[in-house]
Amino acid sequence: MPPRVEGRESGSGEGASPRRLYCFFAIEVGSRSVHILGVTAHPDGPWSTQQARNLLLDLGDRAADFRFPVRDRAGQFTASFDALLADAGITAIRIPPRTPRANAYAERLVRTVRTEVTDRMLIFGERHLRVVLAEYARRYNGRRPHRGRDLQRPRPDHPAADLSQERIKRQPVLGGLINEYERAA
Repeated sequence: MPPRVEGRESGSGEGASPRRLYCFFAIEVGSRSVHILGVTAHPDGPWSTQQARNLLLDLGDRAADFRFPVRDRAGQFTASFDALLADAGITAIRIPPRTPRANAYAERLVRTVRTEVTDRMLIFGERHLRVVLAEYARRYNGRRPHRGRDLQRPRPDHPAADLSQERIKRQPVLGGLINEYERAA
């Protein structure tokens, strides 16, 4: 659960410099379902621990399915973060130093979000990034097919349309940055 999806924030005044923003997310490897938990410019131990609490609350009874979350060795993962997970019966596994392939699913998600969203739009702050990532996560979980799952969606929000029949309707997502297609009614 690395808190990484860097976005760029533009300043509102002259000479304002971009800031790096961090997104804390969790991805369920089996289903490829993504949970966007928080966005901040200053990730620290208490913030990361709170995001883990939020995840456990969101999951409710399903928290038992999260047995071995893989996380990187960043400083914001403190003893309180690991203790919170341990209290829920979850053993966090730290990846070895300098081995991004050990967390390949998270690295792939970061690359996907960058290429499909954040490299194509200007992010205007933490709130804007939260909104964009929340909308993208809804699409990623509900409508986007995944090759590793035989083109199935993690949490389908409606049945897949048969696009070989009748007229096709285009539905823009993220202001037209991404388009979805479905059968017209």
